[in-house]
Amino acid sequence: MILLLLIFIPFIAGVPVWIAGKKDSTVSRIITILALSCGLVISLWKLIPANGSAAPMSFGISWIPQLGIGLNLTADGLSLVLLVLTYFISLLAVLTTNGYNQPGFYYFNILWCVSGISGVFLSSDLFLFYFFWELMIVPMYFLISVWGSGNHVRASYKFFIYTQAGGLLMLLSIVALYLVHGNEAGTYTFNLYDLAGTRMPLTVEILIMSGFLAAFLVKLPAFLFHTWLPDAYTAAPTGGTIILSCLMSKTAAYGLLKLALPLFPQASAAFAPYAMAIGVLGILYGAKLAFSQTDFKRLISWTSLSHMGFIIIGIYSFNELAYNGVIMQMLTHALSTCAMFVIAGQLFIRLNTRDITKMGGLWSDMPRLGAMGMIFSMALLGLPGLGNFIAEFLTLAGAFRASILFTSAACLGLILSTVYSLRIMQKIFFGRQVSERSLRDLTTGELLILWSLVIAVVLTGLFPQLIIDIAGSSLQNSALWIR
Repeated sequence: MILLLLIFIPFIAGVPVWIAGKKDSTVSRIITILALSCGLVISLWKLIPANGSAAPMSFGISWIPQLGIGLNLTADGLSLVLLVLTYFISLLAVLTTNGYNQPGFYYFNILWCVSGISGVFLSSDLFLFYFFWELMIVPMYFLISVWGSGNHVRASYKFFIYTQAGGLLMLLSIVALYLVHGNEAGTYTFNLYDLAGTRMPLTVEILIMSGFLAAFLVKLPAFLFHTWLPDAYTAAPTGGTIILSCLMSKTAAYGLLKLALPLFPQASAAFAPYAMAIGVLGILYGAKLAFSQTDFKRLISWTSLSHMGFIIIGIYSFNELAYNGVIMQMLTHALSTCAMFVIAGQLFIRLNTRDITKMGGLWSDMPRLGAMGMIFSMALLGLPGLGNFIAEFLTLAGAFRASILFTSAACLGLILSTVYSLRIMQKIFFGRQVSERSLRDLTTGELLILWSLVIAVVLTGLFPQLIIDIAGSSLQNSALWIR
């Protein structure tokens, strides 16, 4: 029942939040914060006693037995770590944003996004997985289209069409796998662990896997599948951008690790060289475009594409060291990118612009914000002592075992990340002041939000083995390594 609570707390809370928001936005906000805090406490409670030998928690009841569909939920170490991340980041996303019109509907969409994301991390039934995969798309569409900025309506359509098309292709593949398994085993089921042993010709396996890849590579996003990213990330409100970039993208990486690899081992091995090439191109392309941006939010969006490339090459390196790096990259990217979007949001509130050429010299006016900008710019470039460094080092060390060529090319991304990170500091916080102004520095509440992210990034950098022991063991125990 605990696993059901982690999904249904935000789902059910969304209704009174919407209703209360029509009369009192404060009540709506308080209920949202309480619901997310409750989810965070429960997920931490289940995570803290976890260790490398802890058995996964599971819950299962028959849902539609005629079709072999069950309400099957499983939480292993990786799922629990990602659930803690989900509730922590979403709570910060709510705390850092306020004052929107239709606040009840805004918080309703935030909560339903969280419910869908939690369901993806817990589902061990493919039909249920698809249900939650689609659940998180619709509220994100409303977050962008209703509360976005700039050309937000077009960006919301683009996001919805891309992700919905990928999701429908995954649905076709789920049905195909369901039928193939039924013909082979004589029983029809959507249970992930039963489907993982399905035998099929390599050509069929590649065709079915391609539908899953379409959904995961679009949502990640990967290079060539990323064209919706800059518009959606830039147009979405700060809270929506945080959830989209820091949490929803991690559902795609989770899907690659927990679905694509174990369900299609032969096809994954055949696709690996192409996947690593896509990852490397994403690293270099994203870093290059990040350097050329003048819109701060758009700049951060392109850095996300670059960092997602490390996740792809790590996943398709097929060794434990790289997978540990992927887990760390999923966490540290979420933490550091969340902080950068918070900083971008606070700058926009104070300056009414995201154009970095119209900033400059802000450190003298806002030393607190400047210090936070410095810390997270250093995190983006992978400064030793911070979690991002551990993530990139482990990923590249593992990838080196798989391909020296691709790893060497990916290392160029580390140089480029240094360039765009230093450009952020130079253009925004140092250099010549563009105009005379008197700006308010971070408030105590805003500073506490960023300090919580600083602590998280430092702890992941100093004690990465704690996370690796919990989350990494779930992959190893699930026998997901492809030899």
